[in-house]
Amino acid sequence: MSSNKSNKMGKKQKELIHVREKVLANGDISLYLDIYLNGKRKYEFLKLYLVATPKLAKDKEKNRAALQLAQAIKAKRLVEIQNNEYGFTSPTKTQTNFLNYFRTLTEERKEEQGNYGNWASALKYLKQYTDESTTFDDIDSGFVEGFKNFLKATKTKSEKFLSQNTQHSYYNKLATCLKYAHDKGILPLNPTKSVKAPKPGDPQRDYLSFDEVKALTLVDCKFPVMKRAFLFSCLTGIRWSDINKMTWSQVQDLNGVPRIVFRQKKTQGQEYLDVNEQALTFLGERSKPEDRVFEGLKYSAWHNVELQRWCTRAGINKDITFHCGRHTFAVMMLDLGADLFTTSKLLGHRQIKTTQIYAKVLDKKKQEAVSRIPKL
Repeated sequence: MSSNKSNKMGKKQKELIHVREKVLANGDISLYLDIYLNGKRKYEFLKLYLVATPKLAKDKEKNRAALQLAQAIKAKRLVEIQNNEYGFTSPTKTQTNFLNYFRTLTEERKEEQGNYGNWASALKYLKQYTDESTTFDDIDSGFVEGFKNFLKATKTKSEKFLSQNTQHSYYNKLATCLKYAHDKGILPLNPTKSVKAPKPGDPQRDYLSFDEVKALTLVDCKFPVMKRAFLFSCLTGIRWSDINKMTWSQVQDLNGVPRIVFRQKKTQGQEYLDVNEQALTFLGERSKPEDRVFEGLKYSAWHNVELQRWCTRAGINKDITFHCGRHTFAVMMLDLGADLFTTSKLLGHRQIKTTQIYAKVLDKKKQEAVSRIPKL
């Protein structure tokens, strides 16, 4: 627990926004925001509704989702108020509620499946570390150092300490939040500047061999669109987020050479990726320019389970996720003789040291191969 938390237990920030309920003529309940600041009051009706007396499971789920969304909008409006974007002038930006601000940044990443999950997990640990009354007035290098030590000492439900990479990931989410707050003028100084970030461990890179990819092509998957998308990733290295939003306008031809022209969602870098004819076969029949190439592709825990089952049916006993398709492409390129620079460009890496991780994987593969030489 940080010293900041114990020092301010008696200080409670007055709520600027409340989620209110209004009973409608038909008996349903309308949700709205009651916003009050500097003597001015505004109401924002959210067009979200609750079932007054939910009995069915679907009605209870509808109410839960509506309330969750209302809280997310509330968090966003709080940030907008502090940034003078909602018709108010905030006297002190550093009084912005920290956890609400972090929630808003988390919700903004909801379409980035893996990234959103990491932000949501970091938020879970921040809620354990501090409390709901924390403002940016309370954030300094001691707060940041304390969170780093908190992650180091925290155990999971299985009584295991968080891995180096997990600590590094969650700390980086806090650092990103504070940098963003500093850039927006909410924090006068960025407290992470004087704190040494936890080092990442050597990341695990699960990948498939060429023969394993070939085996997958011969086995049916419950979701054919996921099968096509995953195999396309194995042959191009394109991430889930970019495959999911890919439209037919991005599938182009340059002097007879097929290429995918897209902006990476993760890095915002513009990419011009040449692909081979074999990869194109997994795209399916061309449709309208604005249509998604992999229409119906979804991300969920159930789809991840089916991906693993598909691999198992192909005789592959590895812990495979969709992102392993990208790892597979990287290792395959290096194994086929592509140099690090070319592979780095194909993957859209900003720094070649990121690509070097795959070279280490390949070294292990070679070591495994030579170790199989029988004794003379």
